[in-house]
Amino acid sequence: MAHKKGQGSTRNGRDSNAQRRGVKKYGGEVVIPGNIIIRQCGTKWRPGRNVGMGTDFTIFSMIEGSVFFDQNGRRVNVVPAEVAATN
Repeated sequence: MAHKKGQGSTRNGRDSNAQRRGVKKYGGEVVIPGNIIIRQCGTKWRPGRNVGMGTDFTIFSMIEGSVFFDQNGRRVNVVPAEVAATN
């Protein structure tokens, strides 16, 4: 009987969990305060009006309204609901 396992099985099984980053709410979607709009590493997207940024660079809504991207899609804003209704 072998006293050692095969080399393949003992060296596997250490893959990390996915971090689920990316855009969670797209342009035109309605958000409420606290909704996460984007999860990211660094500032690929930058916060604009009515939007906050967490310590892990998560961009979230601070008011109720709809998501709006500008500056070639690199800045995220939230337009208030009553303003979005009149446009």
